[in-house]
Order: sequence, then structure tokens, then C-alpha cells
Amino acid sequence: MAATGTVRADDSALSRLDRALLPVERVMALLSGLAVLSLMILAVVSVLGRNFLNQPLPGYVDWIEQAMPLIAFLGIAYVQREGGHIRMDILVGQLRGRALWVVEFVTVFFILVLMLFLVWGSWAHFARSFDFGAPLWSNDSSMDIALPLWPAKLIVPVAFGVLCARLVLQLWAYGRAIRTGEAHPVAVPLIETAAEAAEREALSVSGAAVDADGGTR
Repeated sequence: MAATGTVRADDSALSRLDRALLPVERVMALLSGLAVLSLMILAVVSVLGRNFLNQPLPGYVDWIEQAMPLIAFLGIAYVQREGGHIRMDILVGQLRGRALWVVEFVTVFFILVLMLFLVWGSWAHFARSFDFGAPLWSNDSSMDIALPLWPAKLIVPVAFGVLCARLVLQLWAYGRAIRTGEAHPVAVPLIETAAEAAEREALSVSGAAVDADGGTR
């Protein structure tokens, strides 16, 4: 039995799909981080150019606009997988067993419904911007250096689509946990107390691995 953070894994089909989707989510989160780094570098170049050459970086604001969807959306599926989004754990953390899994299932279900609507809407927004017959395949562009906007708009439905796939897997996991009553289902982030999280972080720093049941190995 292996674990990634607070997410258990086993040899079931659900867990294999979870592990198959994880590299995609990690790459997307990495790209999001690289976008932040790129904006920091662009800011330094722009400031140096303004101060020493009296010429800021052309299209700096345009590049920021292009990078915003990368920063804002590409990492959300990975964070959902790891349980890193803001949660009401002070309430949900008091539940145990099937009651907890029912609440998690209902919550994830409504998130999935919302995200499906957002995929539909963001894809329509991208479709209005993209045109094979237009220069650079774009019907609109940025204000300063005329960057095509459709790549930034395409990022949104792609990122939301991956998140929907993650939510479907979590619904499967919570549904199975409701049916079987298992205490530690696979492919979903398990709730930790502050003490458990601190202990896991301390053990990870010391080089010991922590499994989802609280043991070390």
C-alpha cells in the first residue's frame, strides 16, 4: 500500500486511474509555477529596461494577461487531488464513517455540476476567439502588441476538464466508501488534524514515510 501525501493507493482500477491522472495534474501545476517565475523575470527585465535604457519591456501587460489563466487555473486539479483547497474542516472533520463520505460525495457532486457548466461556458468563450481563417487563428488580440488571446482562453476549459475528471474519480471513491463503509478510501484526500499534519511534515523532513493510517515506514 502506497500513499502520496494523504491520498491512499492500492491495486484497484480506481487507484490506477488516480495514479494515471496524477502526472497530468503535476505537469499542469508545474507549468503554473513556471508561469509565475516567468512573470517575475519579465518584471525584472521591464524595470531594468525602464531604469537603465528608458525603455520598459514592450507588451509587458499583454504577457501578464496571457499568463494569468496559467497561474489561476492549471494547478486546481492537482490541489483538488491533494485536498489543498479551502475547506470547512472544522465542521466536516467532526464526521466519521459513512456520514463523512456522504457529505464529501454531495459536496464533490455539486462542484462537478458547477465545473461542467464552467467548461461549457469557457469553451464557448474560446470558440468565439478562435478562427482558422483569421490571422494567427484569432478573432481578438491584446491591446499593446496584438498577441492572440485564444491560447489563454483555451487553457481555461482544458484545466476545468481535467478537474472534472478528478472530481469524477473522487465521486467514484466516495460512492464506493459509502457502499462498503471503508474507513480509508483510496484516491481521495483524507482529512488530517493539525497534529497529524504536523507529525507527517516532521517525519517527511526526517526522511520517514507516513502512510494514510498514521504509521511510518
